[in-house]
Amino acid sequence: MEKLFEVIESAQGPYAKFEILQYKPLELPDYYFSQKSGVRLKQVRITLNNGTVMTEAGALHFMKGHITVENSVGGATGMLKKLASSMLTNESVFKPTYQGQGEIYLEPDFGHYLIHQLDHEEIIVDKGMFYCCESTVKVGLAAMKNISSATRGGEGFFQTKLSGSGICVLKSPVPQDEIIKFQLNNERLQVDGDFALLRSGSIQFTVEKSTQSMIGSVTSGEGLLQTFTGTGQVWIAPTQHLYRPSVPVQKKFSG
Repeated sequence: MEKLFEVIESAQGPYAKFEILQYKPLELPDYYFSQKSGVRLKQVRITLNNGTVMTEAGALHFMKGHITVENSVGGATGMLKKLASSMLTNESVFKPTYQGQGEIYLEPDFGHYLIHQLDHEEIIVDKGMFYCCESTVKVGLAAMKNISSATRGGEGFFQTKLSGSGICVLKSPVPQDEIIKFQLNNERLQVDGDFALLRSGSIQFTVEKSTQSMIGSVTSGEGLLQTFTGTGQVWIAPTQHLYRPSVPVQKKFSG
């Protein structure tokens, strides 16, 4: 099976190893031109060594070894909280936990994955980015600080918050080498669009006019800008719009 793919990124924790696998070009006519341009099928593999990990619901493809699966609801109150979290962040209601020793292969697709190591810190990620993590990472909600950020920022009232220490894997709309990581030192970063993927928990997010006056904002052609202020990291993906579903996937001509 190893001949089918190569490991393009990995991270080793005390009890679990996370790897991004990239398959060789497949004989799929519908993706002929896409694969010619470098698009490859990818898959996340987790090797447990008496460890525990959490994944998005429905992410499992197959697994082998001595692994048990749990999906705690937490009673009626827990159920309501999970349903609310799902509606607010575009994440699944239930996140299964895998524990034991063996290998877990998650669903393969043509998307992009990022391995990120948390070290006693907190990050806020875009909706739907969370994929899996070590059990030492806490997955929660981050509320927008004001109404304008929620209604005009394109992110809604809540985003996904990851905190603690450990390895997490995020789904990315773009390849890793197309992400720009800014380190802010009591500075401000302004973005015209919703292509910011991740920010440190210490960074404040607001939506502001590009100029002091409304007339100036209209004449400048920019309008409202996503604004990140403080000290910490902000990741942006300037090419994200090119990967959205509105951009047609090239297929092999069969005329």
